[in-house]
Amino acid sequence: MSDNKALLVTGASGQLGRQVIEALLEAKAGPIIATTRDPSKLADFAARGVDVRVGDFNDPSTLAAAFAGAGRLLLISTDELATPGRRLAQHRAAVAAAEAAGVQHVVYLSAPAPYPTAESSLIGDHYWTEQALAASSLGWSFLRDHLYTDLLLMSLPHAVQTGQLFSATGQAGRNFVTRADCARTAAAVLASDFGGRQILDVTGPAPLTFNDLATLAGEIAGKPVQHIAVPAEGLRQGLIGAGLPPFMADALVAFDVDASKGYHAITTSVVKDWTGRDPVSVRDFLEANRAALVTAA
Repeated sequence: MSDNKALLVTGASGQLGRQVIEALLEAKAGPIIATTRDPSKLADFAARGVDVRVGDFNDPSTLAAAFAGAGRLLLISTDELATPGRRLAQHRAAVAAAEAAGVQHVVYLSAPAPYPTAESSLIGDHYWTEQALAASSLGWSFLRDHLYTDLLLMSLPHAVQTGQLFSATGQAGRNFVTRADCARTAAAVLASDFGGRQILDVTGPAPLTFNDLATLAGEIAGKPVQHIAVPAEGLRQGLIGAGLPPFMADALVAFDVDASKGYHAITTSVVKDWTGRDPVSVRDFLEANRAALVTAA
């Protein structure tokens, strides 16, 4: 077992990675290692004492040096979805490199209820990454982050503008959680001394149906919004017609279908257990971002 104490965050220049590092710095945890393909994007953190290193998941040869000296590692899922199989290969390379580098514990940001799929997919990648960690000698924490509340700012302004919110979730609920709550939770788990293996669903305070969401958006924007339930393929075609690449449309539709089966409707106390704060509700988040909805109205 390694005696390394450093806390390492992969993909640290992304929105979530930066928030995790801010939380670690605020907690005075560390030392902190941050890996990224482009260290210049983390120059501000380097100036604050973070050890910024090159770590390119597309080039596994960079990972030995990137992970050296790390005791605990946060593996943030990559955004390589366009090429089937690439993201899973990246994750498997990272798990192998972490094991070889003597990392003690990996915190992996996963998704709700991952399962294998016939073809490469976002949810299938999460399942097989979890399996790679389970088959390793590493300690691990799977943080199954539910869908970010922040993403609603990509869909609700258009829904307010048109008066229609489309989904393939049916009447099932979805427990949105803010990216900030996920980042604080990940930082707390990473900085802890937990050395075993655990699965934690990271959720908001309560699930909402898309009927609830449409009503809430309408209340805040001052304009009625109606939820329109559509079949999965209809939603997929609508997203592609709106300009989304097929791989992204497929991922979003799959989340809706899983939500319609109840996979996203659970509620846990994980955020409060690990951060000491209640998770931010969808209502409070949208009220704080009211300008985005009112402008659309």
